[in-house]
Amino acid sequence: MSKSFSESYKKAGVDITAGYKSVELMKEHIKKTASFGDTSDLGGFGGLFGLDMKGLSDPVLVSGTDGVGTKLKLAFLMDKHDTIGIDCVAMCVNDILCVGAKPLFFLDYIACGKNYPEKIAEIVSGVAEGCVQSKSALIGGETAEMPGFYPEDEYDLAGFSVGVVDRSKILDKSKVKAGDIVIALPSSGVHSNGFSLVRKIFDVESADLNQKYEELNGATLGETLLTPTKIYVKPMLALFDKVKVKSVAHITGGGFYENIPRSLPEGVGVKIKKEDIRVLPIFELLATKGNIPERDMFNTYNMGVGMTCIVSEEDAQAAIEVLNAAGEDAYVLGEVLDSEEGVIIC
Repeated sequence: MSKSFSESYKKAGVDITAGYKSVELMKEHIKKTASFGDTSDLGGFGGLFGLDMKGLSDPVLVSGTDGVGTKLKLAFLMDKHDTIGIDCVAMCVNDILCVGAKPLFFLDYIACGKNYPEKIAEIVSGVAEGCVQSKSALIGGETAEMPGFYPEDEYDLAGFSVGVVDRSKILDKSKVKAGDIVIALPSSGVHSNGFSLVRKIFDVESADLNQKYEELNGATLGETLLTPTKIYVKPMLALFDKVKVKSVAHITGGGFYENIPRSLPEGVGVKIKKEDIRVLPIFELLATKGNIPERDMFNTYNMGVGMTCIVSEEDAQAAIEVLNAAGEDAYVLGEVLDSEEGVIIC
């Protein structure tokens, strides 16, 4: 047991003993991820990870970092903190999937105005759940108490993921050509992007977040907006193992128009028919209530498509079958064509 204690620091607003309690409370959640390669002793200066090199002839490490953004405001307003960590993990691991990598381990960073150990442990429980879903070891992190910088009841959350891919299996978007098929993996909702606009449209600071909406199939606004970002690791790793995938896009901030072109080489674009997009009710409600032009919706939100992958036409059916077997209701979203326009929604 540490004997570290500073009455002077506590008077300045930082209780280091609360940090020790937070670590003790979060250990039970972190244990859930240990089987994925964690060899760390929580509380040390660095996180350790035992890298399994079997099956890798030329391993390349892939890293990704991100936060949750202003979706955190919903967690504050609802005083619900056990799912926001899933969003943090998702935003990182889904990105590294886009090069064909398998996530290995994760670290989180929580900065808060005041360290309430139970709340910190609740946040980390969500991070641990995201790590379980992505088969990542949660090998460490940092909790910083910063009075005067953050309000006492608020915090920020960011994370860092590292994955690995054999060099020969790195996705090569230069192979994408006209005639290839774009496959959609549905999102779980708004995920973790565009919440500044969401908050403005619904005026969430003064809205009744427990109000049920017929347009949302009877769900409340709060629970719909706070739905965690879907983690695509398991279905996509299954797909990489069985089908030749040419490129992948994680549909985050910037929506279709920004993210899908990142998975395309010069000279080709993607044609998508509106009627083929399975738009979720929350986006229809956002567009109607906020009077948001269709172009802006597709340039801000995922619209019900959290990830896309491009395969050859002859592999499309097999790809959908693999994804369906892994629990994804995947479907054909569009096709690649010779074009300089990037994304064409018609």
